[in-house]
Amino acid sequence: MTPPRWAAHKGATTAGRQSRFRGVPARAGTAFAVALALVACGGRPDAGASLPRLAAAQPGTLQHCADLARGALPAGTRLTRVEPVPAGTVQAGGAPVVVPGHCLVQGQLNERTSPVDGQRYAIGFELRLPDAWNGRFLHQVNGGLDGAVVPAMGQIGGGAPTHTALQQGFAVVSSDAGHSGAQNPRFGLDPQARLDYGYTAVAQLTPVAKQLIASAYGRGPDRSYIAGCSNGGRHAMVAAARLPGEYDGVLAGNPGFQLPRAAVAQLWGAQQYARIATGRTPAGLPDLQTAVTPQELGFVADRIRARCDALDGATDGIVGDVQACQKQFDFARDVPACTGERNGQCLTTAQKDTLARVFAGARDSRGQALYSAFPVDPGLSGQDWRDWKLASPGTRDAAAVAFIFSTPPLADRAQGLPFALGFDMDRDAPRIAATDGPYGTSALDFMRPPAGDLSALRNRGAKMIVYHGTGDGVFSALDTARWWSELDTAQRGRAAAFARYYPVPAMNHCRGGPATDQFDLLSPLVAWVEQGQAPVAVTASARGAGTPVPNPEVPAAWSPQRSRPLCPFPQVARYRGGDVERADSFACAPP
Repeated sequence: MTPPRWAAHKGATTAGRQSRFRGVPARAGTAFAVALALVACGGRPDAGASLPRLAAAQPGTLQHCADLARGALPAGTRLTRVEPVPAGTVQAGGAPVVVPGHCLVQGQLNERTSPVDGQRYAIGFELRLPDAWNGRFLHQVNGGLDGAVVPAMGQIGGGAPTHTALQQGFAVVSSDAGHSGAQNPRFGLDPQARLDYGYTAVAQLTPVAKQLIASAYGRGPDRSYIAGCSNGGRHAMVAAARLPGEYDGVLAGNPGFQLPRAAVAQLWGAQQYARIATGRTPAGLPDLQTAVTPQELGFVADRIRARCDALDGATDGIVGDVQACQKQFDFARDVPACTGERNGQCLTTAQKDTLARVFAGARDSRGQALYSAFPVDPGLSGQDWRDWKLASPGTRDAAAVAFIFSTPPLADRAQGLPFALGFDMDRDAPRIAATDGPYGTSALDFMRPPAGDLSALRNRGAKMIVYHGTGDGVFSALDTARWWSELDTAQRGRAAAFARYYPVPAMNHCRGGPATDQFDLLSPLVAWVEQGQAPVAVTASARGAGTPVPNPEVPAAWSPQRSRPLCPFPQVARYRGGDVERADSFACAPP
């Protein structure tokens, strides 16, 4: 990525702290403007003709379960639990999940004691090996600050998936990325734990999981996939760049591939909302929740729809042409200003200015970008959007920036909301690009995918699908669109031969929002990798009242199971006539 560089941190005294890092253009239409010059399918029709075709995976049968604990193990591996699990229902994340008969393996990899903070660290993992195996391996990379071994079921993307990869016969592994929840976020004090969280836990666990699979089935996996959303999407994108020989298919959802920048932008956003907050917390700090109410955000969403809903050819409550909306909508013009008290049907001038500033992207005092702009989108009415903007900065984001992304860690400062409001964008933000003493790798370097055109992944015949809700409140879909456009430029207009990006209108962070957020992108990825069937439109459905796991933000006026095609960027789902509740009434078309 090639945006302009930031100036070095003034007053830095070490060579490491003088390292520079790059800003991101803040105009909301920048990413889409680049992409408008691309052909409709995001690449040339013959783009994949010369790439190798990977063979389809072949099924197998579990040969060993309990014996795994007694056999030779990969170096540094200790198994703590190995047992058969009969077909039935198990509890996963507090919810019942139907599972096939399988072997459950839990263990730890590379246990150590930190010389920096004296804490015990290890890469905790869980591997589930189905009795009837489809010959495939899925690395389920998890989100947030990691720190927990999430049940290795294999999520497929979108809200409340209807099935899992384990049910489909995948061998699935998950991990805590090298630290426990009890260490969050203080694992950032340990330099190696930082690297494990960034990329080395995935790199270390991948061959171990494959060796255990080979021991269980008598052969290794024919095809390997990696999938996750949020920080899991970042893990997947990093693996595509750092481990191009290990994974045949990469599925990255709402990827926080610039997570340190996005976290800094969250703190900047908190400072903007604090200026217009009308209430105070019990500690006397600005109550960010009073800056803009849910009713006011719902009103803004209505104004966005009024300006942009019909741009895709149908007035149906969905802004399908997100690209065009960035040029059409203007906060100052399209949102009525309050002439009296706030009543939910207007915004004050200060509120409008603040929202416009937040959507345009975080900046330092010199006007240089800290992170990307965000697409103006009706998804801002979602509770998840509100939580990320108004609650998360004083909790998750402050902790991550203080302990994990700043070099050296800012552990001596008051934490929580005081940290967010006191974070100096000129003095402190450059710390995410710094190195210092034992912290020899900056957060930008250990968190982001290394720069490159992914040719090593492409040349193997591997494939990559990225999706992103345009109503994401923490990671910008514009940044992801720009990533794909720059990849396509580096690939001379042929990126669609192996990588495609699917925006999901109005979906919040990985799920939710007034959106059709129910979809399966793992199956199209497998078909692309193993049968050469390049995906085009992928059907997404709403989760309205009466569906198995309802999304309360699906409007009552919609069919509970409204469907829409998700289109590969930069295409747009355009109405061609018929029932607006059905995906087949829309077709992917050029912007």
